[in-house]
Amino acid sequence: MTQPRPEGIGPEDFRATLGRFASGVTVITAREADGTVHGMTASAFVSVSLNPPLILVSVDRRAHMHATLLAESTEQFAVNILAQDQAHLSNHFAGRPGPEEAVPWREQAGFPVLGGTVASLVCRKYQMLDGGDHTLFVGLITSTEYSDRPPLLYFSGKYGALAGDPLL
Repeated sequence: MTQPRPEGIGPEDFRATLGRFASGVTVITAREADGTVHGMTASAFVSVSLNPPLILVSVDRRAHMHATLLAESTEQFAVNILAQDQAHLSNHFAGRPGPEEAVPWREQAGFPVLGGTVASLVCRKYQMLDGGDHTLFVGLITSTEYSDRPPLLYFSGKYGALAGDPLL
């Protein structure tokens, strides 16, 4: 076990420990003022509030998506929850791009989202909070679509799938 440090644990322990938390995989999409659409793979996604319907995504300050979401011209963003067969999209938007034509773009409430996902949430920027080397973007959900497709999971640096039916 690592000894406590006044400034907190180191980045290696942080990654190794939190990598043991199984999560879904999302791709955040946003449109710049010139109409260019960007996407970024993110596992740091959480529901915040039922009323009003709020979610939060955490974006590294060094990421291109950070500048896109920070821009005053960016009023909306979307969270796309990937399906089990969409690991290639996670890789694509995590900096290992495949052919752009393989990205199943579609519109939801007039906003670019990915097709074939478990769910997609279009959000209006609601609040931005300092999160150390990240910014926490809180979004007010304005549109959702969802399916019964099995989700893509991420655990200990690897993609995975549900072993069977979810527990009731």
